[in-house]
Amino acid sequence: MSLSEAFTGLPPRRDPRGLLSLADLTPDRLAALARRSVEFYRDPTAHRDPLRGLLVGVVFTRTSTRTRTAFTVGVERLGGRAVGYGPGDLQTNTGESLADTARMFGLMLDGIVTRTAGPLADMRELSAESGLPVVNAMAAEEHPTQGVCDLATILLHRGSLDGVRVLYVGEGNNTATALAQGLSNFTDARLHLLTPDGYGLPEDVLKETTARASGNGGFVTESHDASAVPADVDFVYTTRWQTTGTSKPDASWRETFRPFHIDETFLSGTPGALFLHDLPAHRGEEVSGAALDGPRSVAWSQARMKLCSAMAVLEYAFAGQG
Repeated sequence: MSLSEAFTGLPPRRDPRGLLSLADLTPDRLAALARRSVEFYRDPTAHRDPLRGLLVGVVFTRTSTRTRTAFTVGVERLGGRAVGYGPGDLQTNTGESLADTARMFGLMLDGIVTRTAGPLADMRELSAESGLPVVNAMAAEEHPTQGVCDLATILLHRGSLDGVRVLYVGEGNNTATALAQGLSNFTDARLHLLTPDGYGLPEDVLKETTARASGNGGFVTESHDASAVPADVDFVYTTRWQTTGTSKPDASWRETFRPFHIDETFLSGTPGALFLHDLPAHRGEEVSGAALDGPRSVAWSQARMKLCSAMAVLEYAFAGQG
């Protein structure tokens, strides 16, 4: 700690690693995280307590079941201690600035995992002001830890990410952004996004990931006709229609989304594909119960992978491993 830091009491300026966007990772790093997640899936004890002695804030200002549980349990399993904060726990609710809150975190914690419905810029500010590594457990623009989980689930069931063919059906939301950012790094990986008109991937993300995928011999493409479904795919992926922390501008949006419902009839048009869903599911809306619970669904191993991928991310972001 410098003399000025000791005098002011502010957290030291560090060079935190963290994980805010999959776009910040090299292809090799992303592949390593997916592989490490699969290792933890097969053996949750395959580590040497890399977070021993570390205190990690798990700050969730939005609802969460899987992600919050995964990171809280993951910190403990890796030898650290988790300090949890829910939507009503922080003084930001009473007017304290994000910068001041971040500085307090920096004085008491060793790292932060956070979920908000706000912009990614807030998480970058949180990291800059706290001097801590920050893991983005979902921001408005991107859900990178879900992306790591999805890549690891594909790797688990297929054995390779190179050459994979994925059909994503539904809104071009933060989960879709992470999927596109991730898959576009792998050789000959092909992602087709089938989205309702007006609810596609953000234009800048589509342009960026399309260019990256093309450079790797694959593609990221988007269409809006639910009756034109590519049959030759390895995975069909959907998410719930109402993304956490968002609202739709069109009051009749459910009618717009209805043709993108996944059921056994839809899956019969993709006979070789396994089914992915990041959960929570709204049965009867984006997916039927028969499809979600059917023999081709790997949604529940994908849910289990949430913990394994959280452990891989924590090990990388806070312990400098991986």
